[in-house]
Amino acid sequence: MTEINNTEQKPLLIQQGGLSRYQRWRLIKDNLAGKGVVFGGLSVIVAIVLIFFYLLYVVFPLFESAKAESVSQYNVPAATSGETLLLAMEEQNEIAVRFTNQGKAVFFAVATGKIIYQEALAIPENIEITSFSQGDPTKGIVAYGLSDGRVVIAKHNYKVTYPNDIRLIIPEIEYPLGREPLVIDNQGNALQRIAIRVDEDMTTVIAKTAANQLVLSHYAKEESLFGDDSTPQHSEAVINSIAMDVEYLLVDKEQRLMYLASKDGNLSVYNISNKSSPVLLQHLNLLEKGKKITSLVFLNGEISLLVGDSSGLVTQWTIIRDEKNQQVMKSLRAFKVSDVEIIAINAEQRRKGFMVVDAEGTVGIYHSTAEREIIKENVTQSKPVTLTQSPRANAFLLLSKDYRIQFWRVHNEHPDVSLKSIWQKVWYESYPKPDYIWQSSSASNDFEPKMSLTPLVFGTLKAAFYAMMVAMPLAIMGAIYTAYFMAPAMRSYVKPTIELMEALPTVILGFLAGLWLAPFVEKNLLGIFSLFMIVPLGVMVFAFCWQHLPASIRHRVANGWDAAILIPVIIISAWFAFAISPAIETQFFNGDMRVWMNESFGIGYDQRNALVVGLAMGFAVIPTIFSITEDAIFSVPKNLTVGSLALGATPWQTMTRVVLLTASPGIFSAVMIGFGRAVGETMIVLMATGNTPVMDLSIFQGMRTLSANIAVEMPEAEVDSTHYRVLFLAALVLFLFTFVFNTLAELIRQNLREKYSSL
Repeated sequence: MTEINNTEQKPLLIQQGGLSRYQRWRLIKDNLAGKGVVFGGLSVIVAIVLIFFYLLYVVFPLFESAKAESVSQYNVPAATSGETLLLAMEEQNEIAVRFTNQGKAVFFAVATGKIIYQEALAIPENIEITSFSQGDPTKGIVAYGLSDGRVVIAKHNYKVTYPNDIRLIIPEIEYPLGREPLVIDNQGNALQRIAIRVDEDMTTVIAKTAANQLVLSHYAKEESLFGDDSTPQHSEAVINSIAMDVEYLLVDKEQRLMYLASKDGNLSVYNISNKSSPVLLQHLNLLEKGKKITSLVFLNGEISLLVGDSSGLVTQWTIIRDEKNQQVMKSLRAFKVSDVEIIAINAEQRRKGFMVVDAEGTVGIYHSTAEREIIKENVTQSKPVTLTQSPRANAFLLLSKDYRIQFWRVHNEHPDVSLKSIWQKVWYESYPKPDYIWQSSSASNDFEPKMSLTPLVFGTLKAAFYAMMVAMPLAIMGAIYTAYFMAPAMRSYVKPTIELMEALPTVILGFLAGLWLAPFVEKNLLGIFSLFMIVPLGVMVFAFCWQHLPASIRHRVANGWDAAILIPVIIISAWFAFAISPAIETQFFNGDMRVWMNESFGIGYDQRNALVVGLAMGFAVIPTIFSITEDAIFSVPKNLTVGSLALGATPWQTMTRVVLLTASPGIFSAVMIGFGRAVGETMIVLMATGNTPVMDLSIFQGMRTLSANIAVEMPEAEVDSTHYRVLFLAALVLFLFTFVFNTLAELIRQNLREKYSSL
């Protein structure tokens, strides 16, 4: 018989080296599968590492140090044309201009100092220049106050052409209000201090005269009904006997506020909305006794003042609304530049940064919102006279008393980002107090970006918390019943059905949450809360009644099918909860629970809120937690449960003291994976939260999450801009958060596995 069997096997098995062809092929497949698994696992790790380093690569420039380097220095061009009153550059950093006390404009090459063009402004003969002022730096407006009470308004402009594809910049002087000087003081007194604002439809000139009067002249264009012509309208106001020696005179770009300041720190703020009747808003002292104001300019946007003093301190002051809703000046922050007086402050034209030079020739670059010192360099040994930076803030010119001009280039791409501006409270302009704010963009170039990630992280955790509060009890309890108590036949329907829920696109869930669930919850708010009481109560009442039914009726339902008879009970209880809620709302909450909460407790209600997100995102997370938990419980060895039951334990005792402990690593993994899903969810929170980046724990208020914020703002962010890189920083924070959290979760899971492996 043995010979016959061997004879039959030889045609089927070809022996070679002790292994059959089938066995060799099986080993090859096992080898390939093992290497494939290793390769796939390593590929996932490499992909994650590459994602991390790419995010880091995009974010890193935010925290690079700024740099400044000297390019050239040269003698003041056309020194015989007079002392410099103002230096200015065009945005290409090729041509600069200096306005002199002789009424001349000298245009010269920024890099070499070579004179390009000179022009004498339209100053009348035999009339002295008694004051000078710069208007809006972005428009190039300047004004000369004259000894006869008149003012000459000019504008330096630059025409850019490209002959033969080579950029050519041609400087010129224009007179937006005409070459003829405007009469400001009808009495002909010299204008000692002036401030000017020129817009397309109106112009305001404010001057302090030698007669110690403040004259406000306003010119406005009023178009006719058909818009074919316009008639200039002139109004004038005079403030007599000014109480202080006005050294600084400013008017904001909206031509609504006027600031008068003396050297000893006194400041008066006037509302000039009504140009014929200025109103004093506030008078205060900006400095401590013994200090002097040495420079006073607007910060970009002209909501704040930058005050440089004799002690080397620069302070930012702005108007806010106090508790009585009155406008008051408030000091937001201060920057210590040095221990010597501030000579000049020059604010950036497009950001909330500014440049300072002190009496020792030290130049500092600062950013107000980020509250950081970016650069500090000693540029000259001679005492500085004035400085200017280019419109793009990537270069500056410094004029010193030795008649030398220093030209420096600056690399300072992201000054508005700091750890404080991202994670801590910041006192923004016009805000009554420091706060966490995310508001990254605006239609205005003067906008102060507010890029605090704190409300976004808060919103992410808030959305995940409420989603888990809904998902965890339902998913875990459902998995326990399905895996341990439910009949196998019923389980074969329930488990695939719940797992099929995970295939639903989250965009559909978000769409339904935003357009159907949110209005439904708003309309039936009390009914939603009634569900949490009436449905469990209905189940308990039914269970009590079921236990007292005759055994012949109860035994008709097979073991493990008990849940099926609860379905109509739950449906009827839910219907009953919504049916009686209007009567309860009328009886106890004055007919509207939302209004009652607001009036009684000050709790507001936003239609797209955390409750809606918790319900919708909880529905999305339930399948993940349920499936993993159910598998973990179902995989507990049967000998453990059978042994426990054989020793006299009840099924419930076996479940709580044997099965759950053994399955706890898997259950914990399910919860962590569900939490990770909730943290990274985008579409549901994007469509159902209202996307308001507020920090409010209330379940009735919305939020904005990190993932939703990236989805909303990334398409409109300028590549490589600060906004763009901060969005990548948000992605990096989300990446690190999930990585660290999952790593800790894995350590805990391994600990649980080792602890209960002996069961």
